[in-house]
Formats: sequence, C-alpha cells, structure tokens
Amino acid sequence: MYSYVARRLVFGALTIIGVSIMVFVVMRILPGDPLVAIFGAEGMTKLTDAQRAHYMAELGLSDPLWVQYMSWVKDIARGDFGRSFFRSESVADMILRRGPLTAEIAAISVVLSWLVGIPVAIISAIKPNSVADSVARFTSILFIAVPGFWVSMLIVLGLLFWFGYRAPMAGVSFFADPWTNLQIVIGPAVVLGLGQAAYIARMGRSSLLEVIREDYVRTARAKGLNNKWVIALHALPNALLPVITLSGVLLGLVLAGSIPVERAFATPGLGYAMFTAVSERDVFVMQNLVFLYAVVFVGLNILVDVTIALIDPRIRYQ
Repeated sequence: MYSYVARRLVFGALTIIGVSIMVFVVMRILPGDPLVAIFGAEGMTKLTDAQRAHYMAELGLSDPLWVQYMSWVKDIARGDFGRSFFRSESVADMILRRGPLTAEIAAISVVLSWLVGIPVAIISAIKPNSVADSVARFTSILFIAVPGFWVSMLIVLGLLFWFGYRAPMAGVSFFADPWTNLQIVIGPAVVLGLGQAAYIARMGRSSLLEVIREDYVRTARAKGLNNKWVIALHALPNALLPVITLSGVLLGLVLAGSIPVERAFATPGLGYAMFTAVSERDVFVMQNLVFLYAVVFVGLNILVDVTIALIDPRIRYQ
C-alpha cells in the first residue's frame, strides 16, 4: 500500500511540474501586450521606450523565460502568487477570500451528484428498457448535452422575471451568515451537480448492469436472498468502483464549469475571478489560478486513487 501511494505521489508531482511549465508557456505566448492591458492602447502610445522597459522590468517580464519561470516557482514556494494588474489585492488574498465559496459549490455539487445519480442508476439497472429507464437515460443525455452556463442563465432569468428574486452578490462566509451564503452557492452547485449526476447515472447504470450478471450475484439470488439486499450488499459496492473513478475525473468538469457558471450567477468565487482575469488579460492572476486549479485537480485525483485502492485490494497489488 505504501509503495502504491508513493508511486501516485511521484506521478502527481511530475504532473504538477509539467502543468506548471505548460501554464507558464501558454501565458507567455498569448497574443497581446500586458502593458496594453494595463495602460490601454492610447496610453501605450504615450509611453517612451525607457518607460516601457522600466514597467516590463518591474513586472519581471523582461528577463529570459527560464529566469521568469524559476522566479515564479520560487515565489509560489514562498506563498507569493503576485498581484493583480488592476487591483491592489494580491492573488493570495483573492484566493483566501474567494476560494471558500468555490470550494462550497464544488462540495455541494459532488454530494448532490451522488444523491441524484446513484438512485437513478439503480432504478435504470433494475428495470432496463422500462419507461423509467428511458426517461432516466433521456434526462441524463439532456443534462450532458446542454451547457451549464446556458442552464444557469435560464435559472437566473426565470427567478428574476417570474419571482423578482436575485441572489446576493457580495461574498459571505457560511459561519458569518449561513442563509445568505446558501443563497449564493446553491444555484451554481445545483447546475454543476446535475451535470455530474447525468454522467454518474449513465456510468452507474452500465456498471451495475454488468455486475448484476456476475456469478456471485446469481448465487446470492439462488440462495433466496431478497433482490433489494442482493443489489445493496453484493452488486452495488462493486459497481461503485468505476463511479468513484469517474467522480475524480468529473472534478475537472466542476473546476472548469465553475468559471462560466459563477459568471452567470454573479457568484464572487474563484471562477468569477478567473473570468474577469481572462477578460482583462491579467496575466499573473490567470497564471496562478490555472496552476491552483491544476494542483487541486491532481491532488483530489490522487486522493480518489488511494480511496479506490483501500476499497479494492486488487488495485494496489497491480
């Protein structure tokens, strides 16, 4: 078990290093001039060559690329994520202020996806090709096909025009005001959670249908065990292994989906901050938030892999 965890940690570290290099290179080859983003096209025409060189050096963008990369890595190791071009707030403070909201949205969406997806998968697998199964499959495909930001816009517009309701826009922590905090996070969490639930329902149905045909399940039924207990005690635990793996992959969908969904709901989380940074070409904010998302995604997938290894001993001995 220890060797398996060590291999996963080494693989995760190598992945993070690769991601850091890729993120850094992509940020540097993006079209446009950072100084144009800061001063505007008209303001750039008023800068002299000396002033331009001074500002580029001040931002650390005049050094060779490898020097810039090593400096960035050292800053991250010290917990210094730089500052926004357009705001006095540091990126670290932005993460601490906005991160809890995005974390709440992600956690609620994952719980909701399991609460909805697993029962739908069980019903579909127990009664394949029935009306309930057809409705479940149609609904799953619908939520997979429809973009989350479009559903978000429909919800926001529906609540606004039909009920005159708009969720609070100021970020409030759960401990400061639970009710206001719930109003802020519930909309994005539901949209992201239903999107994940569609994938989980389809994967769970396929996996459960395969497990139900196994010999040990037929043996349990032949011994006279109630079908509900056969599903709950024998079939479902084994069918959930691929679903757990899928949940780890879907975390990437949550992280990426939080950007347009938080923008649609005007939720002041990290996704909204990422959208704003891309719109303003705020390089340091984009670079560090993308890297943070990658680290979180890799870390959570390592946790999922270790969890699966604890549940299924066959994994850690491969």
